[in-house]
Amino acid sequence: MKFPFKLPMLLDGATATNLMAMGMPSGVCVEKWICDHPSPLKQLQSEFIKAGCEAIYAPTFGATRLHLAEAGLSDQVEAINRQLVRLSKSVAEPAGVLVGGNLSPSGLFVAPYGDADFDDIYDLYREQVRALDEAGVDFIIIETQTSLADMRAAVLAARATDLPVFVTITVDPSGRTLTGGSLLPTILTLQAMDVDAIGLNCSSGPKEMEPLIADIMHHTTVPIIAKPNAGIPMHNAEGSAEGYLSPREFAKEMERLLDAGASIIGGCCGTTPAHIMELNKMLELYTTQAYREQPDEEDVDCYAATIETEAFFLSDNMVFSEPIECSPGLADDLIDLDDERVNIALVKIHSIDDARLLAKTGHMSRLPIAVQAETLPILEAALRYFQGRLIVSSDCSLEREHIEPIAAKYGAIIY
Repeated sequence: MKFPFKLPMLLDGATATNLMAMGMPSGVCVEKWICDHPSPLKQLQSEFIKAGCEAIYAPTFGATRLHLAEAGLSDQVEAINRQLVRLSKSVAEPAGVLVGGNLSPSGLFVAPYGDADFDDIYDLYREQVRALDEAGVDFIIIETQTSLADMRAAVLAARATDLPVFVTITVDPSGRTLTGGSLLPTILTLQAMDVDAIGLNCSSGPKEMEPLIADIMHHTTVPIIAKPNAGIPMHNAEGSAEGYLSPREFAKEMERLLDAGASIIGGCCGTTPAHIMELNKMLELYTTQAYREQPDEEDVDCYAATIETEAFFLSDNMVFSEPIECSPGLADDLIDLDDERVNIALVKIHSIDDARLLAKTGHMSRLPIAVQAETLPILEAALRYFQGRLIVSSDCSLEREHIEPIAAKYGAIIY
């Protein structure tokens, strides 16, 4: 899959922190406030474009039905998303700049972290994505993500369109998400689902983000996004924020991320149009060409099954276990396999309930998991609800030509 835009690519900076500096009160519904006060957003985005960015994010970050419900606006998802995109396009289109439709974390968690249903999360995103697509965005950006279930649901929703899909993840310094997921298996899972670009945003500055980008570079076949914040500000006696990296300091440190493998860059919290202007100057002078075009897949080590916390890199010598039936003891059965001479846990899925049970307990496995199903709907349920990348056993009654499109949709490996 060829990346649809020119590389390297310069994104915009922060929206919320800049709007607050321009007078937006704290505690308001940001999306509704922007609709009612469009001038500050249009001024900000015009300044980002003047600074040199090639894409801006429409301020639709919290415009799902669930988030808008907190302001009593759950019936205005389509109208608000359309209006926000229209505002951004009115600034971007005359300048030939792209507009991304922005998706936030859902606020819901599937088992074992909560009791939400994966399909409900998908429906939230699908409603918003449909509105963004109809409003005419150029790509979908799934941003500041903290849960693999959210990311997978949002990618599936976005993939129902023909729009390019970007994902950026927020992790702690050790590379862990809010739900305890590890960065590498998250990257591998989403990449297998055919996202167009993937990376990190928000939770750290450029210096802290550098080793994380370097770690994933050798396992990605798509462009890497780096959109760090400008540091953690201190507050002076008057309560004003001090301590953000200056625009020049920020741009200098961002060179590290290009060297580490990023090819799509921008800024998150604390980054102003001045930061983007310095990034643009830095890109014009950057001569090492360390940013890369998409590598050939055979040159990248991404042949791995995953659970949210671990990537299992596979060899040609796969030794499957005897088929394991889904039962209340499934977690123990998966753990016990660690003592046997097999390197793949093979689980038989007979029903939708089995698929949901595997989704709840599969994170306990110490081995990569393969599934075997005898009908396509049950196979799809197993791949849909599992938060990771599964192997599909072709040793079943299903024809491979029927398995392949379902496996591709969810990024599964057929063996």
